[in-house]
Amino acid sequence: MASVVLRRIHFLRKNVIFRLVFTAGMDPMGSAFSRSPLESLQFDNVALKKLPLDPSEEPGVRIVKGACFSRVQPQPLVKPTFVAVSEPALALLGLGAEEVLHDPLGPEYLSGSKVMPGSDPAAHCYCGHQFGHFAGQLGDGAACYLGEVKAPANQSGDLLRENPCGRWEIQVKGAGLTPYSRQADGRKVLRSSIREFLCSEAMNALGIPTTRAASVVTSDLRVARDVFYNGQPRLERCSVVLRIAPTFIRFGSFEIFKPMDEFTGRQGPSVGRSDIKAQLLDYVIETFYPEIQRTHPERSDRNAAFFREVTVRTARLVAQWQCVGFCHGVLNTDNMSIVGVTLDYGPYGFMDRFDPDFVCNASDSSGRYSYQAQPAVCRWNLARLAEALGTELKPESVEAILDEYLPLYNGFYLDNMRKKLGLLRREEPEDEALITDLMQTMHNTGADFTNTFRSLSQVGTPAREETQDQAEEEVSRSVDLLMKQCSSLEELKEANKPTMDTRELAMVLSLAQTNPALFEMVSDKRTVARQLERLARLKELMDTNQEDLRAKQRDDWARWVKCYRNRLLQECRGDSDTQLVEEERVKVMDSTNPQVVLRNYIAQNAIEAAETGDFSEVQRVLKVLEKPFCVQQGLEQPLWLRQGGGVGEVRRDEGRCGPSEEEEEGGVGTASVSEPPPSVPYDSKPPVWASAICVT
Repeated sequence: MASVVLRRIHFLRKNVIFRLVFTAGMDPMGSAFSRSPLESLQFDNVALKKLPLDPSEEPGVRIVKGACFSRVQPQPLVKPTFVAVSEPALALLGLGAEEVLHDPLGPEYLSGSKVMPGSDPAAHCYCGHQFGHFAGQLGDGAACYLGEVKAPANQSGDLLRENPCGRWEIQVKGAGLTPYSRQADGRKVLRSSIREFLCSEAMNALGIPTTRAASVVTSDLRVARDVFYNGQPRLERCSVVLRIAPTFIRFGSFEIFKPMDEFTGRQGPSVGRSDIKAQLLDYVIETFYPEIQRTHPERSDRNAAFFREVTVRTARLVAQWQCVGFCHGVLNTDNMSIVGVTLDYGPYGFMDRFDPDFVCNASDSSGRYSYQAQPAVCRWNLARLAEALGTELKPESVEAILDEYLPLYNGFYLDNMRKKLGLLRREEPEDEALITDLMQTMHNTGADFTNTFRSLSQVGTPAREETQDQAEEEVSRSVDLLMKQCSSLEELKEANKPTMDTRELAMVLSLAQTNPALFEMVSDKRTVARQLERLARLKELMDTNQEDLRAKQRDDWARWVKCYRNRLLQECRGDSDTQLVEEERVKVMDSTNPQVVLRNYIAQNAIEAAETGDFSEVQRVLKVLEKPFCVQQGLEQPLWLRQGGGVGEVRRDEGRCGPSEEEEEGGVGTASVSEPPPSVPYDSKPPVWASAICVT
């Protein structure tokens, strides 16, 4: 009996000791157990203090009136685990990658499965014009605001100028249902999460304003997704991205006050609440545009200055997109940031072969959001923002500011293009024509966008005493270099096939003549014109051969290279040290034209590896994308290529690509193939199988 008592006392003593140690471990003043670094983040959730919150916390989808946010509870994942983290993005919060990766609670906290101390989860209410039509209430259907983290004291001055409020909003995307989930489930899968994570960080490394992605977490929880819209869904892993930005407020945030739309019959949930509109506008200007708030005491002047600055930032942003061949894919008003950063990465794409009509979103059958349409679409979206602001802006101010947009965009675009061409010391009248001719030559020859620009720094400036033979030799060498980036005859034939069936096209053309009203309902002149241009180009290609095509491509490039070298010679005019001028040109060009961008096939390789449980390729691609202007020894090609292996076959599901229920899902599919795709270097032209990748 005594021994039993002693053993029981010993057991209790161990429990007391355990409880004491555990309690000490939770003590913020010091402990035997280390505290999660994520529990030390300092939150100051100003948006929820200054903007109206939905008083209802009832679960389920509903219309939310008179509020900018609704409180929600993120839904936990099953066995969350890190796929990858971004060291530069985590540094915005004062965190290190290693400490987060080694934190047992890291995957839970950064997926919303466990709520960090100080966090106050909520979903943002907004509306939007989608593909040109007002869609009514949208909101954060899968995203969840966690709060605003105070920037560390040692944050750089550049970052504080970018984000003057000194707080970073953090958000989990894919954490479950909110009042705005509509018919969806509030979840994101590994495919879309990896794409958003990688592109957010790739854009930042390219110097383009963007929301950031600190981590991607996946899990054993699965949801059904019909990747090819063929009635054959498959189970995919639920995954969550942690996003960071000064704010996720967007143009559509101001559209919740919109009266009934005469075309769609929809209206904003807070129509008539001009008091909340003024409150939201005051918050945005005071918080993110403090200089405007400080220097414009009159409200109307302040608001006009704000709208102009949003216009300037938007024009600058889209010019940067155009100069790296980036296509957003879903430029709805709800995907346009109020602080001028790239927002919501869904069916985006970096252009491979240059095509002004490039459409990265397979659901965009009309080409509304094509590459060349992006500048005009962004202006259209700015006009919708002005409409949403209503009486907060004077009509004459709106008109004047919108008239500035195109000159602003052209100025930013031309400045960027001069850097890409190394035209640094002079601004000549013929520069615009030289750039236009370059783009036309790239289009005619099917040249790779990224690699062609990267190659141009190797085109030499003419020497002062250069003979005609030397000049011809240098032009020939340069053309040889550029010809490597051109498309073959078969590639151009495939690229110029009309996307509309010939019988359908004939019917639409007939309608245009016999029933214009019905024609406007089923198509538009721009789409038909594009199809006819493709047919004409295809006919030309059918009447030529590979040898004749290559000869014409060489002639086209030789003509342009001669003009370019003549323009480079003007850069040296009046400067005795031509070598210094040349070195400066090459340095600027190689730090402006990336060696590598996130092409779809690179993302697809990483996704397919991750879906087998191998996250190393995601991490590897991230490392390459963090230094896009560098030639990185040992990182030029996928790991399995250097090892002579492969990650497996391209997904073999058959089916067509159709529109997604939620465009931001960023679904990726590949057509059926019979054998594994050959691996290629990250900085090469895309492999043939890449054309089968379909993003919606």
